[in-house]
Amino acid sequence: MRSGARFSFAVEATDGSARLGRLATPHGTLETPAFMPVGTLGAVKGLGPESLEQLGATILLANLYHLALRPGIELIERMGGLHAFVGWERPLLTDSGGYQVFSLAGLRTIDDDGVSFRSVHDGSPMRFTPEAVVDMQARMGVDVAMMLDECPPWPVDRHQAARALARTNHWARRAAEHAASSPRAEGPALFGIVQGSFFGDLRERAVEQLVELELDGYAIGGVSVGEDPELGRTVVRQVAPALPADRPRYLMGVGTPADIAFAVSAGVDLFDCVLPSRNARHGYLFTRGGVLRIKNAQYRDQMGPVEESCDCSTCRRVSRAFLHHLFRSGELTAKVLATVHNLRFYLDFMERLREALRSGRLAAAMAELIPSPKPART
Repeated sequence: MRSGARFSFAVEATDGSARLGRLATPHGTLETPAFMPVGTLGAVKGLGPESLEQLGATILLANLYHLALRPGIELIERMGGLHAFVGWERPLLTDSGGYQVFSLAGLRTIDDDGVSFRSVHDGSPMRFTPEAVVDMQARMGVDVAMMLDECPPWPVDRHQAARALARTNHWARRAAEHAASSPRAEGPALFGIVQGSFFGDLRERAVEQLVELELDGYAIGGVSVGEDPELGRTVVRQVAPALPADRPRYLMGVGTPADIAFAVSAGVDLFDCVLPSRNARHGYLFTRGGVLRIKNAQYRDQMGPVEESCDCSTCRRVSRAFLHHLFRSGELTAKVLATVHNLRFYLDFMERLREALRSGRLAAAMAELIPSPKPART
């Protein structure tokens, strides 16, 4: 690997295609499969770094595009890097802005050299090239840097998907060559992103070309962009086992506990998703029995916790009735308490999957952890 001893990955146990791994970074070592809470601006909404540590988060995801806008890379660098700036001492991964290429289509233009954005705040211009994206993430001192990519929406025709793939892999080669020639010899680990939409031959081409670059890790992008969930699973089933066995595999932006468990069984190691925090802010709480909608009237006088078996501070201290009251009153504390529970649920879910991998009983654990769909009412 390009980053040498500062970054390493080892598979410690397998169960079918699933892997239990150990990922070493300059800011600590974590076990995989692992879930990365999404802290777009360097923080999960409503939670400080100490709260994330207490919940069991071992790695945090932040977003280069938004941080480059505010407060700016120069300020973060002057403050001692992103870890020091946000108060997070464990590993950090930054997205490259590729998701904003997808989500901010009206505020950007793409050419073969890079992407020109207009700020979501004031419309001011900002230019991302593969080389600039590597440099900005290195200046922030993150542990894992994603390469710039073009993520096409769904549906998309095959010609557009092939063009986006060719551009993404061209950018990946430029980024890898730039990092190799950079004076920052101890820069972040570089992950390439497999695109190709939902065309199997394009995904195969993407893997072949990216693997030639011998990157530090590989991500599966372009999933959870509006497609039928089974299409996404087909991509994961195809791509994950085709990636190098000695490098970490990252599924971007996915997803529900069931989707994560499926991807773990296919050999994926890292995950991120806004679902636990975003759903929490709307009163949707994850439990082993399914999603609990705490705003519903039935919880108005229920004194038990959100989930009896949960060890989060919300479940230890707060009743369903009180949480219902806070949400119905529009109290900000409700969103914070719900976010604590949902993130703990996800992190505990990952702990249980890792324990199942240690004991070689992943299939049985998945059956226990993921509730069966409830029959439709007639």
